[in-house]
Amino acid sequence: MGKRKSRAKPPPKKRTDRLDTVFSCPFCNHGTSVECRLDMKNLIGEAVCGICQESFSTTITALTEAIDIYSEWIDECERVNNVEDDGA
Repeated sequence: MGKRKSRAKPPPKKRTDRLDTVFSCPFCNHGTSVECRLDMKNLIGEAVCGICQESFSTTITALTEAIDIYSEWIDECERVNNVEDDGA
């Protein structure tokens, strides 16, 4: 004789929170003005401010997200500011 089939509940779906794609500009300090674009064909990521037209470009990989490009831009701004402070 066969066993009765158990009524197992399916596992709950994992909820993934979306990362931000628009950020505040480090130059004009305007909120939600920086938009990040990922060009996977040419492996270039670009962050552009819609208000002051400042931009930053970097090379990307398949795992790169918009927050990574923005973080690199902020790190580069801090690095340039620290070099200017040390030299002056």
